[in-house]
Amino acid sequence: MAIIIKNSNEIKLMRKSGRLAQHTLNSLAAEAVSGATPRQLDASARKMLESAGARSPFLGYRGYPATITVSVNDAIVHGIPNDVPFAGGDIVSLDVGAILNGFIGDTAGTFPVGDISERARRLMRVTLEALHLGIKAAVVGNRTGDIGWVIQNHVECHGYTVVKALVGHGVGRSMHEDPQVPNHGKPGTGVKLKPGMTFAIEPMVNEGTDDVRQLDDKWTYVTADGKLSAHYEHTIAVLSDGPEILTRDD
Repeated sequence: MAIIIKNSNEIKLMRKSGRLAQHTLNSLAAEAVSGATPRQLDASARKMLESAGARSPFLGYRGYPATITVSVNDAIVHGIPNDVPFAGGDIVSLDVGAILNGFIGDTAGTFPVGDISERARRLMRVTLEALHLGIKAAVVGNRTGDIGWVIQNHVECHGYTVVKALVGHGVGRSMHEDPQVPNHGKPGTGVKLKPGMTFAIEPMVNEGTDDVRQLDDKWTYVTADGKLSAHYEHTIAVLSDGPEILTRDD
């Protein structure tokens, strides 16, 4: 495992790419309304990134055909944008990346389309809470297992499951660097965290079973039982005085 430690200037550049990715994500969330389509959001994302002098790390990655991923309801991650309109009551997980000045920001969130059920709203809330608990655990001296444990514990205490087949990951000049950051684990296990490490924490939480299946498009992962899933992600830096969220829109 070759973990790439970032210096202060590199982290500064990652703040810029991270903020652009988050700004793009938040703008797309406002467009995820009933009647809009995933492909329309994808086109908007491409325009926003291009206007900022950036591009998507997803487009062309291992043949991926779009700028963003759009995963609806029981789709967990990696949904390819299509022309099926969103409908009221849907929950939509958007994953956005931005390459700017050679560095990548990677972020995701799940958003409601119109009025959604209380069960969907609760799933989203618990998943977002799990993300921020994981971020708080990303301190020097802790290990990746500490992050995974607090995420898993919070999720399971609320009766949900974390997806174990898919994990968070290092981010920098490449979209997937070491270390892997699972959303489950045991305290005191895994890779020890050091200042200058940058990675994405991204709990994927299912309403039912943690089993997944991949669609015939070879990208989209869905829940095996057809129940809802939510996904939130931030790129963070481990600093001597605590973790910093690099994907912020402020």
